Amino acid sequence: MRVAICVMELYIPGVNSLKAKRQVTKSLIQRLRNKFNVSIAEVGDQDLWQRVELGLAVVCHNGAGADSIMEKIFSYVELENSVDIISSRVENY
Repeated sequence: MRVAICVMELYIPGVNSLKAKRQVTKSLIQRLRNKFNVSIAEVGDQDLWQRVELGLAVVCHNGAGADSIMEKIFSYVELENSVDIISSRVENY
């Protein structure tokens, strides 16, 4: 069994309130859960309007599978028009 853990910092341009940030963030989290069956939560920058820090975890039977799912998640988020990736850190166990 392999586990891949990622912390991803995102920039949300065009939002001017925490309510607008929550709408974008909750929508993205739900779509990622549905599409990739990933555990995901907002883990930081909760008081900032245009930044969000997400924590993701993927469990797979081998390391290549976990890496593949993480790459698909990054590609999906990069194609998302409402957010930009600032940074990300991935650790495999």
